[in-house]
Amino acid sequence: MSTQDAPVDRGRIVALDVVRGFALCGILLANVQPIAAEGGFAATSGPVVDPAGFGLFVEQRFMPIFSLLFGVGFSLLLRAAAGRTPSPRLLLLRRLLALLVVGVAHFVFLWHGDILSTYAVMGLLVLLPSTWLPRAAVAPLGATFLATSLLTGDGRFTYVAGLFLLGSALVRYDVIDHSVRGVRLAAPVLAVAAVPALWWQSGLSSTDRHFPLALALAGLLLAGFYICLMLLLLRTRFGPVLVTVFAPLGRMALTNYLTATVLVLVIGRLIGGHPEAWTAGAVVGIAGGILAIQWLWSTLWLRRCHYGPVEWLWRWATWLRRPPLRRRRTGSAFVGVRGGAKNADAPASVPGGCRGARRNRPS
Repeated sequence: MSTQDAPVDRGRIVALDVVRGFALCGILLANVQPIAAEGGFAATSGPVVDPAGFGLFVEQRFMPIFSLLFGVGFSLLLRAAAGRTPSPRLLLLRRLLALLVVGVAHFVFLWHGDILSTYAVMGLLVLLPSTWLPRAAVAPLGATFLATSLLTGDGRFTYVAGLFLLGSALVRYDVIDHSVRGVRLAAPVLAVAAVPALWWQSGLSSTDRHFPLALALAGLLLAGFYICLMLLLLRTRFGPVLVTVFAPLGRMALTNYLTATVLVLVIGRLIGGHPEAWTAGAVVGIAGGILAIQWLWSTLWLRRCHYGPVEWLWRWATWLRRPPLRRRRTGSAFVGVRGGAKNADAPASVPGGCRGARRNRPS
């Protein structure tokens, strides 16, 4: 089938790309040492370097953002697919199965701390079935999963399921499209609530039986604050800078997540020594170097292509039709297959609007 017959990107909510890219940076910072150790799951009992900084502001602070956005993206795609195909849930089933294949390969061949396989499994077991539920049931069910996670200490399956459902509920209640006032109210509430949670965590040792609960609770509150802070900053003069820095990373998040594992393993081999002995400066330097490479690669790639390479394959598996990869070039502009110049650096909307921004339909 020709690429002209394949579904194409009809616009994105750039704020989601920015927040996703921001979360990707934090996830890499938290995962450098576990990945370099070549096996095992990322530590849930606390960081191995700089507890005062990593443990309070990085560890388990960014995975909740990524998980929430996965639920948001899933429901946005369901909404968009409903107008393009008579079987939108079948399309999402294929999408999750394709992600499962990628996640299992990542787990088996690269790193046992892979989260993609967990996302795929919980998507199949929880997120996809939830699309048949009324929206009034989705948010309470998500809260129930999160409460179960906090009470049982499960920082993976019920934790992810709860965040998936809360992200889905944000879309189904149209919060994504009308979020400015809510973000302004939520930001100070989350910041104030995070203070005692962080104080509680800082006073516990990683072997204390209450530490997993303190870590997860502080992580949820601080992750929520980070999201609100990014969305508010996007509406200031810093917005274009944030879009330039984080949006390319977020648009190619799957590609960058996978390639980061390879790069960390290679760098770990070159540096040598046990990763737990690395200083905080070394960890930050490794993560920063990788992110700089990925930002440059993502920016250049997206100037000529609609999607990152893994994202393109994932979209192909989702729709069972080959989407266009390269942008058509007309003169000095790269043009999408539906016509009209499409510039990866062009301003785009954030939830609730943004100064000088244009509204795009989510893909």
